[in-house]
Amino acid sequence: MADQDAGAAQGDAAEGQTPPLTLTAQYVKDLSFENPDAPQSLGDLNPPPAIRVDVDVEAKPLGGRYFEAMIHVRATAERGEKTFFVAEVSYGGVCAVAEGVPDQHIQPLVMIEGPRLLFPFARAVIADAVRDGGFPPLLINPIDFAALYQQMRANDAPKN
Repeated sequence: MADQDAGAAQGDAAEGQTPPLTLTAQYVKDLSFENPDAPQSLGDLNPPPAIRVDVDVEAKPLGGRYFEAMIHVRATAERGEKTFFVAEVSYGGVCAVAEGVPDQHIQPLVMIEGPRLLFPFARAVIADAVRDGGFPPLLINPIDFAALYQQMRANDAPKN
């Protein structure tokens, strides 16, 4: 009985807390798939092409405590000079930042947590586009958006 009461108290406390960031909308802003050598490319997968995946994120204010977080994914499959496919998606979301979040924490919150929440959906869009293009679905590995944010900040730092 005591365990149930403790669990109920924790549940009540969690209900009163507002998450620091919530997605109020999400959408595909841009989607492209190119299969330039079809149908010949579909039968020429041995050895498999090298696949390169580039990911970029951005955020911009929409007014008040609302921001657009955007994740851009570009996947390219190539072997030598031959391109098998190019798949690109810009997947966005409207992020609402809670009132209690200090101003200095808003940019990292939106640039890290926004893309982290959007990534599974962008990943599914790419996987479906590649599969619908006639290739095995491309399942992109999880991304450390905190490390990506730190790398972006380091690249933007002034050089001595």
